[in-house]
Amino acid sequence: MTGRTSGLLVIVRHGESEWNARGVWTGITDVKLDDKGHAESAQMGRLLKDIRFGHAFASSLIRTQETLDGILAAADETDVPRSISAAIRERDYGEYTGKNKWEIREAIGEDSFARLRRDWNYPVPGGETLKVVAERTVPYYLESIVPLLLQGQNVLVVAHGNSIRSLVKHIERIPDKDIAKVEMIFGRALIYTVDERGQMLTKSVRQIETVPPPA
Repeated sequence: MTGRTSGLLVIVRHGESEWNARGVWTGITDVKLDDKGHAESAQMGRLLKDIRFGHAFASSLIRTQETLDGILAAADETDVPRSISAAIRERDYGEYTGKNKWEIREAIGEDSFARLRRDWNYPVPGGETLKVVAERTVPYYLESIVPLLLQGQNVLVVAHGNSIRSLVKHIERIPDKDIAKVEMIFGRALIYTVDERGQMLTKSVRQIETVPPPA
């Protein structure tokens, strides 16, 4: 980038959903936030209140849209233009969708379970690998988000653990073999400036405090 800096790219994972709380794989099932997830979203909005956004993006799944609503309401930015896209929705977990993660770990073993959750191209019966997810998220990012950043706009993206991991792989130039080490936890905001390829120039991280469960 010659003589100028991009706007800020802020990437946030959706708050806790009803299925996250149960420890089951949600994937493309359209599940709403629970009370903790709504509280996390509001807290994230307060954490990001110093950043004025020119545009916001969420996936086609309701949990990201509810999170985005909560963030923007708490940040007093409810009039921010937004785009909703299936391109940044969560990974399809196929046959594992709706099943308890820890029961699956017991059934298939720790190594296979870790590879299923984190590896770049580990097969998922009837579902998507992280590589397949990246084949839809990265082109959308380059076509729809990066041009806004290069115009100097601050952009908020609310997505999912795996769609974010696929974007982070591109943004931070992470090799295939190392992506398994990357996890996008709840309540964390990744903040980047990027070059013309949408890759990282600078990075900072903000983290909300843990939200206690409802009484």
